[in-house]
Amino acid sequence: QVQLVESGGGLVHPGGSLRLSCAASGFTFSIYTMGWYRQAPGKQRELVATITSGESTNYADSVKGRFTVSRDNAKNTVYLQMNSLRPEDTAIYYCNAHWVFTNYWGQGTQVTVSS
Repeated sequence: QVQLVESGGGLVHPGGSLRLSCAASGFTFSIYTMGWYRQAPGKQRELVATITSGESTNYADSVKGRFTVSRDNAKNTVYLQMNSLRPEDTAIYYCNAHWVFTNYWGQGTQVTVSS
């Protein structure tokens, strides 16, 4: 059974940091491109960052220089380190696993940036 379980979300002040984790199971994690997406209220889901099996990374322009995606294949886990958080980063953050025509999604974790 495939599972993607996100954790690490919460409430943080502007300028603060959070580290999201996504623990994966039920598939061959190491060959999948892993990604983080987010969806704010009333908006479409958007790409935040991806990391390939070869550890090439890609970021949305809005998070470049602030967010860092990484993976640990030994732990079947992908991370998103979020620094210098802004109110506009408030959203539900979803973990994604992608390989060829296969896509898996986690249930999401809420990140709220507010003073």
